[in-house]
Amino acid sequence: MDFREDFLQLVWKYQYFDKRGLKTTDNEIISITKVGFHNSGGGPDFLEATISLNGLSLHGHVEIHKRASDWKQHSHDSDPAYNSVILHVVWEEDKPVRRNDGTAIATLELKGRIFLDVWKKYRDSLDFRQKLPCASGISEVPDIIRFSTLEKALVERLEEKSNLILNILNDTKGDWEETAYRWLFRCFGFKRNADSMQELAELVLYKTLKKHRPQVSALEAMLFGQAGLLPDESSEPYVDFLKKEFAFFKEKYSWDRAMKYQNWDFARVRPGNFPTLRIAQLASILSKAPDLHGCIFEDTQDFESLKRVFQVEPSDFWKYHYSFAGQAKKAADRKISNTVIHLLMINFVTPLWFSYGRYFDQSDWKERCFDLLQSLPAESNSIIGLFENAGWEAGNGFDTQGMIGLYKNYCTPKKCLQCKVGQSLIKAD
Repeated sequence: MDFREDFLQLVWKYQYFDKRGLKTTDNEIISITKVGFHNSGGGPDFLEATISLNGLSLHGHVEIHKRASDWKQHSHDSDPAYNSVILHVVWEEDKPVRRNDGTAIATLELKGRIFLDVWKKYRDSLDFRQKLPCASGISEVPDIIRFSTLEKALVERLEEKSNLILNILNDTKGDWEETAYRWLFRCFGFKRNADSMQELAELVLYKTLKKHRPQVSALEAMLFGQAGLLPDESSEPYVDFLKKEFAFFKEKYSWDRAMKYQNWDFARVRPGNFPTLRIAQLASILSKAPDLHGCIFEDTQDFESLKRVFQVEPSDFWKYHYSFAGQAKKAADRKISNTVIHLLMINFVTPLWFSYGRYFDQSDWKERCFDLLQSLPAESNSIIGLFENAGWEAGNGFDTQGMIGLYKNYCTPKKCLQCKVGQSLIKAD
């Protein structure tokens, strides 16, 4: 039967094999006192295990392989970190192996010992050819296991985003307001223009914009000018005004570097997500928010108060434009949609709160993130569709963010046996 090495790791971790008359391949009697701690980092697979060989107690690490020859193939024979391995657990011993110090390793062969019901569940419940390998059995997993799985995946996803935010905090020398400002810009770039938006925020500091906060046109001039998006020629009087304003600010603040039009992706995004419109919306948000730090960390206590921060309308020019190229015949509402506001709550606010709590070691910010996500509607995208088609419905933003984290960090790399859902599906009776 074909299987992955992590299947053997799970078999060892939960001892899903027949231990009667257990002996090593050298015919030594073996008993297992402690299986060890599963190691997800570098080094042996299980740390601090305890076994006895012919009555002699040994304490050390356990390494798992499909075939014994994988020891040498993975270069463990030349790595001193594996000298503390006391047991080599394999499906079959096709070749004797030794440690880096030349000593022999006790080897346990699991071939013919793994419980048949575990084999069957592994074969029937997980199809690694599918995007969602556990799709056929996921609806059978108890709700409590699915919830704890989502919670774990959500925390891991928030930690990943938090690492990005804390890197920005380091760049800003501990300035949380400047950090929130740069993260806001990155989130407004969504997938296609996130890096460019963050670069723009680094070129035009928030403390500079705050000096001109009530004048949205001044904010637009600085942002569009530094973004390299103001056209060389235009028949629009407002564009000429922005260019003159930018020339003034460029000299005032001694800006000697700006982005170029080529830094921005217009081709692969819809007009409503053009970076020009998003920058105009940002300028409006920043002109109306007197204190970005206060808005995000102090004054906003619930979803509705947070929502009001983003319920703004860009300047009149944008009623007829998505970019500086051409003018629409009719005016249109360019307010930030409720769908986008919900995404900003998910991708901008909750990672900031999580990072803030993590930095100051205040656990209540984590619960605040969970409360906000549970108050938001479920997202709708192709990843969520995979889970829902398998019978796992998403009820809110907590669920969908957990599902996205689960899919990216476990389903896609096929780490199903490190997931509580996958473990539940093949659990021995």
